[in-house]
Amino acid sequence: SHTILCTFSVLSVAARADFKARNCSEVREACVGKGFSFTQVPHLEIPGEHLRICPQGNTCCTLEMEDKFGQQSKQDFENLVDEMSHELRTTFVSRHKRFDEFFLELLENTERSLNEMFVRTYGKPYMQNSEVFENLFAELKRYYTGGNVNLEEMLNDFWSRLLERMFTLLNSQYVITEDYLECISKYTDQLKPFGDVPRKLKAQVTRAFIAARTFVQGLSVGREVAQRVSKVSSTPACIRALTKMLYCTFCRGMPAVKPCKNYCLNVMKGCLANQADLDPEWNQYIDAMLLVAQRLEGPFNIESVMEPIDVKISEAIMNMQDNSAQVSYRVFQGCGQPKPAGITRSARGVSDVFNARFRPYSPEERPTTAAGTSLDRLRIVWSTMQHSVVDIKEKLKLSKKFWSNLPEAMCVEDRVTAGNASDEDCWNGHTKGRYFPEVQKDGLTNQVNNPEVSVDITRPDTFIRQQIMALRVMTNKLKNAYNGNDIYFQDSSDEGSGSGSGSGCTEVCPTYMDGADATEIPVVKADRSGPVGDSASLYAPSVALPAMLALSALALHRQWR
Repeated sequence: SHTILCTFSVLSVAARADFKARNCSEVREACVGKGFSFTQVPHLEIPGEHLRICPQGNTCCTLEMEDKFGQQSKQDFENLVDEMSHELRTTFVSRHKRFDEFFLELLENTERSLNEMFVRTYGKPYMQNSEVFENLFAELKRYYTGGNVNLEEMLNDFWSRLLERMFTLLNSQYVITEDYLECISKYTDQLKPFGDVPRKLKAQVTRAFIAARTFVQGLSVGREVAQRVSKVSSTPACIRALTKMLYCTFCRGMPAVKPCKNYCLNVMKGCLANQADLDPEWNQYIDAMLLVAQRLEGPFNIESVMEPIDVKISEAIMNMQDNSAQVSYRVFQGCGQPKPAGITRSARGVSDVFNARFRPYSPEERPTTAAGTSLDRLRIVWSTMQHSVVDIKEKLKLSKKFWSNLPEAMCVEDRVTAGNASDEDCWNGHTKGRYFPEVQKDGLTNQVNNPEVSVDITRPDTFIRQQIMALRVMTNKLKNAYNGNDIYFQDSSDEGSGSGSGSGCTEVCPTYMDGADATEIPVVKADRSGPVGDSASLYAPSVALPAMLALSALALHRQWR
């Protein structure tokens, strides 16, 4: 105790030496410079017994000044957190918006492309049945925008509807009733009227849509969490500590002296204890986002897996036509022979419905007009986007450890503190001199002995805890999307594989379709000529659905500049 007394008396002597009948003109000028409008700043120091936060020796501060400094500290702190998190927030806001707009535009372009091609290729039969296709796209869009759609069931349903319509067209000499159509749909799996197209398309579409939808949701959650958490609410203990650190130098007559770095770190770690607790969950969320970005950039590469969806569906229709006699025979066996229609209907043969306008062509004969150039354009878009992939990943990586690094970022030299170089010439909360206490670790529980801010470690901030839960739920969805599973329909499959939509693989799924899927398929000869508008020219008149998915990934990348 003798030593303590001795140190204290030395300190007070030093303090007294520092305050030889000091006048407060420097403080007055600093207050004016900071925009304070005090009714009165003392000309000379006055005794400071009235002060509640700053040291109570000789002072240039009135009680009114100390109160104003308290309000200003709160404002300064909130503004600083806002400024420090600004880039993080704008990154998530802009990327979410651009990805979303790009994806929806691709979806619309794909539908437009299919519609134009099918009107030219099939004419009236397509137009009379176009709502089957419109419904497919409406459901895809509803799924992507967050609707409660089971992709796998929805795609199965599309093929069932298409089979019913085509069977009716190809058997126009019979009366096909609703009950009869219902019987047909039971045979869809056995008959495989469309060949292997539905299976392949389902695998590509489900994985790509699950990844795209989950990724855009992930960006949205990141945006919300960053926006909410950066609106800090300061506790009274935090405001006291901030006032002491930022403004008590004014009261001590040395407004130009900045806080010591470690002093600032302890204050910020105390004030941002709950935010730092967000970090472990935030880092896991960022890692999961990076994995899904990888999925979007890799497995749906246009050159390795894509063919335009309109061509794929045409190919399925062609398969059905080729097998129509066999399909009809099998259906008649299972469902019975339907009643013949009047002679007028049967006279309208199949040929003028489809075949006359519809022939496959060999690879050498591929048109080099719209189709060729549009694919080339897609490849150009794809390659420019590939360069930007690096950027989106870098942006996400940069945001790792954001919340636990916040105190360090706020206490940099020139922003708040005097920096490390001037250990003796900084404000330590009492006077100008070295700051001795050690810097606390991050997070709430580590603030139990914080020398600057009294933190109740038994009461975590419920608001921050809600954000932690939101991140945890999103991370789980992202991990499922990475494996091709849709978390919304985990229980919908009868086999109990745990994935109603998606491949059901639990470890890392194979990135590409198996070898059989990569073989060249005869492409349908369809009239792809016709005017192409500006926007269509960018995304190509025959955007592949999977290509679109690839490009949805692309969307993501191009704009992360």
